[in-house]
Amino acid sequence: MSAPERIPSGRLTPAELEELLVHGELTVLGRVREASNAVLYCSITHEERTGHCVYKPEAGERPLWDFPDGTLAQREVAAYEISRATGWDLIPPTVLRDGPYGRGMVQEWVDPSDEGDSPELLALVEAEEPEPGWKAVGFAQVEEGRTALLVHADDPRLRRLAVLDAVINNGDRKGGHLLPTADGRVLAIDHGVTFHVADRLRTLLWGWAGDPLTEEAVAVLERLAAEVADGEPLAARLAERITADELAALRERIAGMLRSGVHPQPGGEWPAIPWPPV
Repeated sequence: MSAPERIPSGRLTPAELEELLVHGELTVLGRVREASNAVLYCSITHEERTGHCVYKPEAGERPLWDFPDGTLAQREVAAYEISRATGWDLIPPTVLRDGPYGRGMVQEWVDPSDEGDSPELLALVEAEEPEPGWKAVGFAQVEEGRTALLVHADDPRLRRLAVLDAVINNGDRKGGHLLPTADGRVLAIDHGVTFHVADRLRTLLWGWAGDPLTEEAVAVLERLAAEVADGEPLAARLAERITADELAALRERIAGMLRSGVHPQPGGEWPAIPWPPV
């Protein structure tokens, strides 16, 4: 029998990748040690094709005081559902399935491009104001008691992600969760702490806070509002992953952004920037 065919990044459609992730045989190759929860690096094979993926078993989730135990994997899948619905496809294909250590989240492994292949997205600069092409987040302490201005690129890919994070109420958008790819995309990972009913938005992408939403973003939000309404297929899929109250809060966040017409601003009752930021 011939060796399974390696799948180059971006070759399969999201639907085809989902089929591989759902039906493929998982083989654990290693563990991502830096993660706070169990994150396993796996190969996956199905019908003569093979790829790599991340497997996060529910049994390896660390309990959190503000989220029900054993729900992070489902929130990751719900975040992917919203990402697909926007048409922006900012999150790698993600499914919920059984694996070697029980049910968990399985997501396409994304190889980020080499540093020289893509422009810088985040930076610390010793300046009072950002240069053209950059948006200010805030000042941060650096070595020897000095402060530096944290900035992110004024990049439409990041601006779309800022809208997505506001919709899903992402409580942990760190710099290390941004993966520039060799084909020019920026993908985002780690969406376990999302969809809380209270305002939990913590992100490094505050540069557009208070700015008017783009026409594209408004159109996406209007479409999302229709697709998460009662009786719609997306709403039914989300109801399998998050609670009724969380689904109602999702609808209200979308409606609120459409009413205001601007990017959300920090609420002041919750730390606005995750720690550590990277």
